[in-house]
Amino acid sequence: MKPVAEMTEQEKAQTRAWIKNWQELGPILEEERRKSIRRVNTADAITALEMAYKSARLHSPRRKTSGLVEQQHWFKRGHR
Repeated sequence: MKPVAEMTEQEKAQTRAWIKNWQELGPILEEERRKSIRRVNTADAITALEMAYKSARLHSPRRKTSGLVEQQHWFKRGHR
């Protein structure tokens, strides 16, 4: 997206309309997302994903470590 100073008046109007649209629809979509999550049957979802999980376990190479040592290494680098 261009900086506002480089936008045409039409682009500015479109951007304002887009922002207004999301301000109005964002909360509505969020509420629909929450309702959808509440309606999910967790047991059915787990059953549906079981084969995908088993396939991933079967086809993924086994790790030699849990990754915690590597994670700590990255945390230490980020702290510097």
